[in-house]
Amino acid sequence: MSDNERDYIQSIERGFAVLLAFDASTPNPTLAEIASATELSRPAVRRILLTLQRLGYVTGVGTRWSLTPRVLSIGQHYTDTHSLLDASTPRLLELAKQTDESASLGVLDGPDVVYAARVPVRRIMSINVSVGTRVPAYATSMGRALLAWAPPESIDDVLDATNFTQLVPGTITDRQAILNELAAVREHGYALISEELEQGLISLAAPVRDAVGSVVGVVACSTSTARNTVDQFRVNALPHVLAAANGLSEDLGYRA
Repeated sequence: MSDNERDYIQSIERGFAVLLAFDASTPNPTLAEIASATELSRPAVRRILLTLQRLGYVTGVGTRWSLTPRVLSIGQHYTDTHSLLDASTPRLLELAKQTDESASLGVLDGPDVVYAARVPVRRIMSINVSVGTRVPAYATSMGRALLAWAPPESIDDVLDATNFTQLVPGTITDRQAILNELAAVREHGYALISEELEQGLISLAAPVRDAVGSVVGVVACSTSTARNTVDQFRVNALPHVLAAANGLSEDLGYRA
């Protein structure tokens, strides 16, 4: 057994698997539904639920379980320890005001981009996008802007973990084509995608750097093909997206 295997605590993994079984489609699952979703035995799920209940993270009524507000404290700890989120709020508000489009802050988590902050102006995606929503990095402007300046080994790790799915007809699913797109993003300084994640969705993203120049997030802005062409959106929104990303980078101590 390797040192990594000895240091791995499986019970913690199972506990998080149970917490993640609560989602929009099953906000109040039964023990059996959680067992099915996590592929854990019912006795194991029961012990985990009772432990989480004792800690105050879940509650049970009858045969169904639900999360308690205490789970919000986990995300709050992340917010409190990441100055990026605090600094992003005024920048995103200003970007949304300037463009009259939704503005977001994205961070990379494995093969996905997670919405870390968002100022919605109107709903333009079929999914209900909010803080914590995950989208695949390979098919989004945010993901490509995050990956473009990542070390080659990090890019390989993300692409190795990616399930390339044809989400819509325009989705790029070829690995080498994705790498070519990342090279273009580095050359241009921003990422622009049209109708790869969803039909009718156009999005722009630019990198946010910390004090040492590492890309730690992206500022993004999205619109629909019903309101803008790709060229119109580039002309009208790109200067504001770049200004917001550069301003947020300066807030974090970056000096070009």
